[in-house]
Amino acid sequence: MKKLKRWCMRLVLLFFVSSIGAVILYRFIPVYVTPLMVTRCIGHLFDGESPRLYHRWVPLEDISRHLPMAVIASEDNRFAEHHGFDFDAIQQAIDERREGKRRRGASTISQQTAKNVFLWERSSWVRKGFEAYFTVLIELFWSKERIMEVYLNSIEMGDGIYGAEAVAKHHFNTTPDRLSRSQCALIAASLPNPLRFDSGHPSSYLYRRQRKIMRLMKLVPVFPEPEKKHN
Repeated sequence: MKKLKRWCMRLVLLFFVSSIGAVILYRFIPVYVTPLMVTRCIGHLFDGESPRLYHRWVPLEDISRHLPMAVIASEDNRFAEHHGFDFDAIQQAIDERREGKRRRGASTISQQTAKNVFLWERSSWVRKGFEAYFTVLIELFWSKERIMEVYLNSIEMGDGIYGAEAVAKHHFNTTPDRLSRSQCALIAASLPNPLRFDSGHPSSYLYRRQRKIMRLMKLVPVFPEPEKKHN
């Protein structure tokens, strides 16, 4: 039992050291691959298809200023203010679930980034616990600009398409810095389910979401703040 306890303590210590080390490392280096990219490619192989993976890292300053605004308006309008968790949105989601209304997500951009970069796809209470842990770490060690940069480079935006560069190229035949306000709103509109909603071939539903997001973009604070954009 003593040996077992020692091994358990070593494993716990190893987990904390490696996870904190990985978060600190990703503060400075690009995230070239995520667990979701790997599992999607494996899924393609099991389906008898060639793996599809379109992804190239680009710095935040080379991404259209409209894209951070669009995803904030669509996914997390308190992104610049909270410390990883939007407790008002969580409470609202709980209240709506109790009232039998349609379930809504309450995950912040920080939580989604933690999940995308460090964790597996399938949802569970265990993963939620790890997600909260990594969210605290990235909020502690990364700036908001870095969180947004990693998010916009790692988020799934279509079938085999990950990040701003890939979606700009494959859906709009342009570069990420040239994405228009309306195109960015379309991308953000597709994010709840990018495999179902194609920002390159939008449905009437996606256009309705785009118009709503474009209205909300006028109401959220500018991000990044102009003086911080190149920090």
